[in-house]
Amino acid sequence: MITRIAVVPHPPLLVPELVPGAVESTAPVRDACLDAARGLARAARSWIAVGVAQRFSTIGPASCGTFAGFGVDVPVALSSRDGCGTGTGTELPLPALVAGWLRERAGAESVRVELVPADATVADCVAVGRRIAASSAAAADAEVGLLVLGDGSTRHSSAPPGWPDERAAAFDATVGAALAAADVRALLELDPVLAAELQAQGRAAWQVLAGFAEAGTRASGWRARLLYSEAPFGVAYHVATWECP
Repeated sequence: MITRIAVVPHPPLLVPELVPGAVESTAPVRDACLDAARGLARAARSWIAVGVAQRFSTIGPASCGTFAGFGVDVPVALSSRDGCGTGTGTELPLPALVAGWLRERAGAESVRVELVPADATVADCVAVGRRIAASSAAAADAEVGLLVLGDGSTRHSSAPPGWPDERAAAFDATVGAALAAADVRALLELDPVLAAELQAQGRAAWQVLAGFAEAGTRASGWRARLLYSEAPFGVAYHVATWECP
C-alpha cells in the first residue's frame, strides 16, 4: 500500500560531484529533495519511481548505473542488495539514476522505476497511475513509497537549455499550487501541448501521479506539503510530499 509520495526534479546538479563549483548555489533544491526522499524512506523501505524517458519501460531494482555520462563516474544502484543485473553503465536514463542516488542517500532498500515518454497522452499517464494503484492495493500488507520525478519548464530565462517564454511562469505556478494542495484535477488538466512547447517534461510524470491518486480510495485524503518551487537556473524544480494519515 502506498500512503506517502515524494515529488522531486531530476537534474544532474543534485549530485554534488557533478557541480563542484556550484555545490552551495544548488544546495536549496538538493536539500529539499533529500528531505522529501528521507521522509519517504522512513515510511517505506521499497519504492516505485515514476520518470520520463523515450519510451514506456520498467527498470527493475537489480539494476545499477553511473553518472559518468554527465561528467563524473558516480555509481548508483537501485537496490541495497549486492550484485547488479542488466542496465549497468550509462544505460540507465537520468530519472532512474537520480532515483537510485536518492534511494542510497535516504536509506531505502530498493526502487523499481516506471518510465513514460514525454509525449504520452493524459489517458496513457492515467492508465500507468491506475496500474500502480492496483498493484499497491493488491499488496496491502506491504508499505511502498511512490517517488515521482519530473522537471518543470526550461524556459524561464535565456540560460541553457531553454529560452524565455512568458507562459512558463504561469504554467509552473499552476504545477506548484497543484502539488501544494494535492489537487489531482489541476494536474490532470495540464495541457500536454503547452507542456511540450515549454519543455516541461515532468508533465507526464505528474499526470501518472494524478492517475494514481484518482484511482485510490484516498483520492480526497492526501495531505500535501510543498518544500520547493523555484526556477533558479532557468528551469523550474518542484519538490513536494503527499501523505495520507
